[in-house]
Amino acid sequence: MSSILDQKKHIVGEISDKLKNSVSTIVVDYRGLDVSEVTELRKQLREAGIEFKVYKNTMVRRAAEEAGLEGLNEFLTGPNAIAFSSEEVVAPAKILNSFAKEHEALEIKTGVIEGTITSVEDVKAIAELPNREGLLSMLLSVLQAPMRNFALATKAVADQKEEQGA
Repeated sequence: MSSILDQKKHIVGEISDKLKNSVSTIVVDYRGLDVSEVTELRKQLREAGIEFKVYKNTMVRRAAEEAGLEGLNEFLTGPNAIAFSSEEVVAPAKILNSFAKEHEALEIKTGVIEGTITSVEDVKAIAELPNREGLLSMLLSVLQAPMRNFALATKAVADQKEEQGA
């Protein structure tokens, strides 16, 4: 009996650590998805480095309390799966949101983004953001714009001087 209790405490500790250490955690209801659809979803998440697990709600509730996320408990009803990402904030929301658009049976319930419980609308808004590479390319474009404009202006002045000299 004691060994089963120890195993459950270990699992609760594991879930609590994942909740504390992940930058993005998304809770979904996967009722209605068949095995091939769940397998495809797991594959997409795994390729992005996201862990997708199904735990008993009672264990997740205890882990959420340990992690200081008591507000998460109201969303832990029915069959749930949880996506944990320790590196990318946007990736789990993006993958789960696009999968939910294709498969209506998948329902996003809530998310925990950098330690803050967020609504479904917030998760969907985050999913619409560009990924890290997209944001970096936007930043690079903004940083390059003054230099590019200066180069174009000097070329225009040089062309004008050339025309006047000819």
